[in-house]
Amino acid sequence: MSSKTSSARAVARRLPWTWILRLTVSALMLAVIFRVVPFEQVWNEARRLSPTLWLFALALFLVGHLAATAKWWLLIGEGVSFPQAFQAHLAGLAANLCLPGLGGGDVVRAALVFHSAKDASRLIVGSVADRILDILGLLLYAVIGGLVLWRGGQGIQTRVLWPLLAAVVGLLVLFPASLLLENAARRAHLSGRPGRVFARAVSAISYLVHQPARLALCLAISMAVQATFIAINIAFADAVQVDAPIAAWFFAWSTAKIVAIAPISLGGLGVREAVMASLLAPLGADPAQVVAIGLIWQTVLYASGLIGVLAQFVWNPDAVKARERRVS
Repeated sequence: MSSKTSSARAVARRLPWTWILRLTVSALMLAVIFRVVPFEQVWNEARRLSPTLWLFALALFLVGHLAATAKWWLLIGEGVSFPQAFQAHLAGLAANLCLPGLGGGDVVRAALVFHSAKDASRLIVGSVADRILDILGLLLYAVIGGLVLWRGGQGIQTRVLWPLLAAVVGLLVLFPASLLLENAARRAHLSGRPGRVFARAVSAISYLVHQPARLALCLAISMAVQATFIAINIAFADAVQVDAPIAAWFFAWSTAKIVAIAPISLGGLGVREAVMASLLAPLGADPAQVVAIGLIWQTVLYASGLIGVLAQFVWNPDAVKARERRVS
C-alpha cells in the first residue's frame, strides 16, 4: 500500500470524528445560549422578520459572493474561466458549513479548478492571499467600528478592541516584512503542517506586496462584500427593532466572524451568536434579539450552501468553457 493511499485513508477516518467534534461544540454553545436566553423569546423575535426581507438578503448574499469570486479569480492566475471560478466558489460555500479544518471551503474550490489553472503554485498562493485579505478587511472594520464607539463614550469592551488593533498593526507590518520572511522560509526548508502553513501565508502576502494595485483592488472588493453582509444584518436588526448603533454592528459582527473562522464549530454555528450577543449587550442590544438575528443569518448561510450543492449538479463548467470557445 502506497504512503499516499494510507494517508488518504487516515484522513478519511479522521473526518467524521472532527465533524462530530465541531457539531458537538455548536450544540453545546446553542444549549448554553438557550439556557441564558429562552428559546421561545428568540423564536418570537425571529418571527418578526418578513420572508420578503429574508429572500432579499439571500439574493444580496449571493451577489456579494459573485463579487468575492471576482476577487479570488483575480488572485489565482490564468487558465480558470470566471464561470468555473464561480461554480467552484459555490461549492466552497457548501463545504465551509460542514467540512472540518480552517480552510475546508478554500481547499474544495481550489481542487475543483486545479486542473484548469496554468500555475498550481499561483492557485494555492492566490487562494491563501484571498483568505488573508478577507481577515484583514474584517479586522479593519472591527477596529474602525470599535474606535468610533470608544470615542463616542459607548460601553465597548476595550479588552476586545486592543487585541484587534494589535492584530491589524501586526498584519500591516507583516506585509513589507514578508519580502524578507519568504527568503528565510525557503532557506529554512520548513517541514510539518505548521511550517508549510506559515510558508504559504508568507508567500501569499509577499505576492500581494509585489502587486500593490491588485492588492488595493482585491482588498476594496473584500471590504465592499463584508460591508454588504453587515448591512444585511443591520436590516435584520432594524426589522426586530434592536437598539444598537450602526458602528456596533461593524465592531461586533466583524469580530464574531473572525472568531467563528476558528475550526471549532460547525460553520461558526453557536459561536458567532454567542460572541455577537456578548459584545452587543453592553451597547444596548437585547441578547435574545441578537441571537435571533444570528440564527436567521445562519439560515441564509445554509440556504446559500444548499444552492452551492445544487449548482454542482446543474452547472457543468466544461460545457460553459466549450460554449465560450465556440463563441470566440
